[in-house]
Amino acid sequence: GMGGVSLLLIEAEREGVRVTRMKTQGWWISGTALVAFDNVRIPVKNLIGKENDGFRAIMHNFNHERFVLAALSNRHARTCLEDAITYARRRHTFGKRLIDHQVIRHKIADMAYRVESAHAMLETVAFNMQNDAQTKAPGQLAAMIAMTKVLCTRTFEFCAREASQVLGGASCVR
Repeated sequence: GMGGVSLLLIEAEREGVRVTRMKTQGWWISGTALVAFDNVRIPVKNLIGKENDGFRAIMHNFNHERFVLAALSNRHARTCLEDAITYARRRHTFGKRLIDHQVIRHKIADMAYRVESAHAMLETVAFNMQNDAQTKAPGQLAAMIAMTKVLCTRTFEFCAREASQVLGGASCVR
């Protein structure tokens, strides 16, 4: 529960700690790793903050992680949009540019309004984070950050799918 979690600093070099890098799908620069502990002894001085008060720090950190993930997702969604526009302007089908087909313009418009809406929400959250909204209404800011992450990740998923439809087979090659 909220009062039973403590944070400890555990050095990767400490005896009994084993860190193994995991191969991830798609995100090759990721530092994702399996951390295993085998009879690791941690000195009291490695306690971070107060005993049984770690939950608050973890939740605070989640807000920042969610915000960064939201911003990253929206940036990738915008890249999908940009790539779709660039490709559709270059590619010709049935005697005209791909972008001149109404269905393609609709796909691009759908991607654009979602990316811009998500960006506006990111800007609002960033403003609130900068202007101490967390100390005034921490629950409201946390909820807003969580909703922003959901919006941005869904926008990215939508744009990735739609852009791959615009690019066709070209979306499957590097």
